[in-house]
Amino acid sequence: MDNDILFKTDEFIFSYRVAGVLIQNGMILLQKPVNDGYSLIGGHIKKFETGKDALKREFMEELHVKIDVDSLFAVVETFWLWGKTPCHQLGLYYKIHLLDDVIPLEGSFFGYDELGGKQIDMEFCWIALEELKNGLELYPSELIPFILDDKGKTVHFVSNQINVDE
Repeated sequence: MDNDILFKTDEFIFSYRVAGVLIQNGMILLQKPVNDGYSLIGGHIKKFETGKDALKREFMEELHVKIDVDSLFAVVETFWLWGKTPCHQLGLYYKIHLLDDVIPLEGSFFGYDELGGKQIDMEFCWIALEELKNGLELYPSELIPFILDDKGKTVHFVSNQINVDE
């Protein structure tokens, strides 16, 4: 955590995050912390680390699986509340694929992540893409139409969840 690009003050948080879009057999792999919603698997980029290297490290730390990074899928600027503190997050989302099959390729399985020295229990879930069409909540929700209708181009958008003036 000491080297994570994550800056906190009493009034503001800045987060630099990377996540992977892993789709196989019409299913997408998501993470769901206890008492929270679904998101793509990833984490904070460390100082002097590339987004691709950070993503490979995060998948190894959280799932003990090797991945390869295919292409940049989306750049997302998100404004949201981290607890009660406003957060500005810059997120890089990459299309990825597995290099080994050490994790289940269907259903759910459990693991954990660490943030701020605390362990967070995680459920990792293979979810049918059809469920994204049917209202499954995914953070950030603006990613859903791009995942469902991938045109092969990198997208950029702002997810303003706390009504910050742009």
